[in-house]
Amino acid sequence: MLETIVQGVLLGGLYTLFALGQSLMFGVMRLTNTAQGDFIILGAFAVIAGVSMSGGDAAPWLVAVIALAVLPVAFAFGYALQRYVLNGTLGKDPLPSLVVTFGLSIVIQNLLLELFSADPRSIETGGLNTQGVALGDSLSLGVLPLVVLALAVAATGALQWLFARTALGRSFRAVSDDREIAELMGLNAKKVYAFATAIAFVLIAIAGALQGMRTTVSPSDGPLLLLFAFEAVIIGGMGSFWGTLAGAMILGITQQIGFRLDPGWGIWAGHIVFLVVLVLRPQGLFPKTRG
Repeated sequence: MLETIVQGVLLGGLYTLFALGQSLMFGVMRLTNTAQGDFIILGAFAVIAGVSMSGGDAAPWLVAVIALAVLPVAFAFGYALQRYVLNGTLGKDPLPSLVVTFGLSIVIQNLLLELFSADPRSIETGGLNTQGVALGDSLSLGVLPLVVLALAVAATGALQWLFARTALGRSFRAVSDDREIAELMGLNAKKVYAFATAIAFVLIAIAGALQGMRTTVSPSDGPLLLLFAFEAVIIGGMGSFWGTLAGAMILGITQQIGFRLDPGWGIWAGHIVFLVVLVLRPQGLFPKTRG
């Protein structure tokens, strides 16, 4: 049981990275990005393409350099997407943003199919994804999952610090609370929204790179990753970063317990917990906080 819980926590770290971008965009703009999973896969394939151009089987340090090189591109892409496309869909009616991001999801999937075919691929890391750290005689933890968990906790803490301690974070909170008053005080809400989406896309690119290192990815994987991200955000509480981390951990542990009971029950067990939370506490277990 201890091994199951530990593996669930490690899996929850990956789900946290899937979900943080979604939580950020919803918290600032009340925008649900239905293309979240496809953007994660796009980030994975961007790193895969970079590794392929470098010669195929790359050392972990080279993969890290390539992944870091993708992050500024993700930031710029997210800024431009929000500034020139998604800002026009924001309003009291959530349907336009849902339709536009759903359309982006279809475009990304078909683009990846054209460029990479439907064959599953992965990011070669020189064996990093198979290395482990032994804890006693019966428990071994993977090095890559531990790195993912550390990045997830660091990213969650960094976002919370950004919101609580910086001028940009205060701008995020201001436009989230009342856009009209924030604009009367001199803020440009459209630019603030664009910066929020840019940061979200950096997190999305990190999640994509780590997912590609952890397992194989294919152009059709996006909707499943979106589902995991959405469930983690709903369980934890929309817009709450530490809540998102907790929700992802609960989802990961539940899935691992389900897999331990029966190999076919893992994903299903996570869905059941999501539905129970949605019915009994629709605002999530840890609603949005400002501190």
